[in-house]
Amino acid sequence: MSSEREVSAGGVVVRDGEVLVIVPTRRAADGSLVLGLPKGHIDAGETMEQAATREVREETGVTAEPVAELGETRYWYTHKGRRVRKAVLFFLFRYIDGDPADHDEEVIEARWMGIEEAQGALSYPGEREMVGRALAISVKDR
Repeated sequence: MSSEREVSAGGVVVRDGEVLVIVPTRRAADGSLVLGLPKGHIDAGETMEQAATREVREETGVTAEPVAELGETRYWYTHKGRRVRKAVLFFLFRYIDGDPADHDEEVIEARWMGIEEAQGALSYPGEREMVGRALAISVKDR
């Protein structure tokens, strides 16, 4: 089985002790719904930060400002018989405005969730870790 590499960028948007989470239309390997963070591919000419900002806007309907780089998650998945090594660079974002109901068609639902609750509820360990890092930064900033 041959393998490929993918790189994406995503965001952890925080506001008043809450984080913005999504339920994407794409399901987990077992067919279950996923609770995740907004993320996606980098378009030609975009920086990682620009891609993360665009993905946050598209997938959550909100405008947010990047504050800091949180780190990278890495994992493997299989797509059409090919193993794909994926890396996602996450940024911490500060909410500016907008309504999560204005998300795009790749998302079933976008909503605010308590940051500690999200740290336990997100589907993937790497994304739970990014929320933990965001919580640590936001606690330090107080």
